[in-house]
Amino acid sequence: MFITYIQCMNSADVVILGGGLAGLVAGIHLLKSGATVCLIEKDSYPRHRVCGEYLSNEVKPYLNFLGVDLQNTHVPELSRLEFSTAKGNLLECTLELGGLGISRYTLDHLFFQQFLKAGGKFMHTTAENCNFQNDEFLVNCKNGHSLKANFVIGAYGKRSNLDKNLDRGFINKRSAWIAVKAHYDHQRFPDDLVALHNFNGGYCGLSKTDLGTVNVCYLATYESFQKHGKIKDFEHKVLSENPYLNDFFRNSTLEFEKPLSIAQISFDSKTQVEDHILMIGDAAGLVHPLSGNGMAMAIRSAKLVSEALLKFELNPGYRTNIASTYIKSWKQNFSSRMRTGRILQKVLLHERMSDITQGILQRVPGLLPKIIKKTHGKEMHV
Repeated sequence: MFITYIQCMNSADVVILGGGLAGLVAGIHLLKSGATVCLIEKDSYPRHRVCGEYLSNEVKPYLNFLGVDLQNTHVPELSRLEFSTAKGNLLECTLELGGLGISRYTLDHLFFQQFLKAGGKFMHTTAENCNFQNDEFLVNCKNGHSLKANFVIGAYGKRSNLDKNLDRGFINKRSAWIAVKAHYDHQRFPDDLVALHNFNGGYCGLSKTDLGTVNVCYLATYESFQKHGKIKDFEHKVLSENPYLNDFFRNSTLEFEKPLSIAQISFDSKTQVEDHILMIGDAAGLVHPLSGNGMAMAIRSAKLVSEALLKFELNPGYRTNIASTYIKSWKQNFSSRMRTGRILQKVLLHERMSDITQGILQRVPGLLPKIIKKTHGKEMHV
């Protein structure tokens, strides 16, 4: 386990709430421009997180700028996609842009090391509240520490008690989704393949990771899951009705002590700025996993917020301009992708519509790569 606590300063230009991909990347970017940054995160590094672990190649130029080197991590190059309906009807195509199969266990830790190397300060605790008054923020932490900041970035993921404090619209709505993730040993799974397999009430993604394991991550409706209660029973009785998933589970070994899971996943629209807090990553909006690009989107959102802050030289007098610049760029980059994800999810979770759609895609082979392209962005240059 890496360093778990580093004493933070009492004030900073920017405080970042949450140390996942988005929070760490924003921190590194801002530090490279001379800002003082303190990041607050409740968990230690390295650790596994529920994630599809497919990283689009669009991020490569930006990773070079951040100084994050993946050369020695033996990351699989993912260049093919296969998709099956719940009945097992299969489609295959090449991924034009392609991506990397890298675990969050590895990637978050690499970003954390780079954050510290760049001079960032880290607090291993939880932010209990964040108050904006007299044109500055006061962040009070569970460990009793308080610190002031000119700007606060919310990078704490899908949902948090801070969302309740901010009275965000989605937080009081019951969500119908649960996500499950685990790594498996499967000797025959191809290194270059991303597989997406439907089942009754959800869909499951599989791809090889830098750890030599296959990441299995699926999203299911809570209604379908609660009928079985246990993850193992659900996988055996529901997921395995898809012949491709059945074959995978029959010929693989679970590498985790037990799968990780997250409930109450909300795909409702979110605002990118709340009480002057700039939201990034899943805190700004959660893309449907069918878009297959959540990691790259989290990284891009960190880039966008950093650029908005630096455009106005981290001057609190331009707080409104910074917020409007960030909101505009976020919508330009992500609104279309979010719509595409919502449409794909509705189609593929409806058995009849899924079969019809696959029939069309089989007759028009060039259509699937075009749909995939709409879920990806352009290369990220600085």
